[in-house]
Amino acid sequence: MIKKIKKYATTNTLVIVGITFGALFGILFPELALKQKIIGSAFIAFLKMLVIPLVFSSIFIAILGLGSLQHLKNIGLKTIGLYLLTTALAVLLAILAMNIFNIGESVSSNGLEYAKAATIAPFSLQKMILSFIPTNIFNSLNNGSMMQIILFAILFGIASLHLKKNQQEVMVTFFTAVSEAMLKMAEWVILMTPIGVFSLISYVIAQQGIDVVLGLWKYMLVVIGVIVVHGIITLPAILAFFGKIDPYTYLSDIREAPIMAFSTASSAATLPVSMRVSEEMGGVSKKTASFVLPLGATVSMDGTAAYLSVAVLYIANLAGVPLGFGEQLFLGITVVALSVGVAALPSASLVMMVVILNQLGLPVEYIALIVAVDRLLDMCRTSLNVTSDLIVAKTVDQLEKLK
Repeated sequence: MIKKIKKYATTNTLVIVGITFGALFGILFPELALKQKIIGSAFIAFLKMLVIPLVFSSIFIAILGLGSLQHLKNIGLKTIGLYLLTTALAVLLAILAMNIFNIGESVSSNGLEYAKAATIAPFSLQKMILSFIPTNIFNSLNNGSMMQIILFAILFGIASLHLKKNQQEVMVTFFTAVSEAMLKMAEWVILMTPIGVFSLISYVIAQQGIDVVLGLWKYMLVVIGVIVVHGIITLPAILAFFGKIDPYTYLSDIREAPIMAFSTASSAATLPVSMRVSEEMGGVSKKTASFVLPLGATVSMDGTAAYLSVAVLYIANLAGVPLGFGEQLFLGITVVALSVGVAALPSASLVMMVVILNQLGLPVEYIALIVAVDRLLDMCRTSLNVTSDLIVAKTVDQLEKLK
């Protein structure tokens, strides 16, 4: 684990170097910066390559991890319901914040100009609902229709709970292996991040100028503000309402885990600490912690969901195409669903951002601007992810005790 943390720390240091030299390269050699865009495009392509198997296997394993339909009905439904509630509230808070502050002035005058605005169809609830249902799952897999893939993965996981034990073991073994292989490939792709960031940031700087990057302070304040409000107000309110205890005493007791998450930017690396402090310091039963927290490391991503919501709306504003109510509703639903499949390792949210931008037809090149401040925001959102896991674990434990 220590070796992995050191490895990620080295990668993040190189990302900062890549951002710095990319900005300088874009300023000093704009013509060359425009020509080397293929490197950044290849980086994005590798991210896309991981999306479908990673999301499918993560969701399937999370559902099979419930063990039985009875377990799913009892603790499983409570856990998943609370995780979805906290994630949805985080997304709602992020969307409200972006509508209130409305940051991100259009910079689409050259090169990155958004050309698809006229092709956006009017919002239709009926079409949106039907678009979630895969009529041909192989076609959905081929086209990368993520909402359809997620729905199929959920139904496939539930159906697999009806299989015989030996059949379930085969399925779990296979998809666990797939997930582990995807995580290993994700580690390799993340190692490419410094080069990809260098290419993308130099291209954007050469195309748009340094003023775009200097304007990111507002974006950072909104993201961090949403994370702080959700962490100290929304989540404690949920624990107080459902768990009937003082949430701030509990948060004080388990503070070691969010601090660990902030320093490592990895929910997976923090999981052993989270389980220990929740049991020893927070008074959560071992049975509840052993089930809720590992599941949360996969399906609970409040910080990531809030971050993605702000980032996508910010990019939409930068591209000169502010999203209407229908598109924002679709964004919220998509982020909540996709956050289930975010890998529990640093910067994996970049993968999901590519998916969301593609679904909304927004330019993926602007990811370079988001990555420019991604390390600090990654630490903040991971800390919120772990805090949410611990809040849900305590809430479920209290609900079980209050029965």
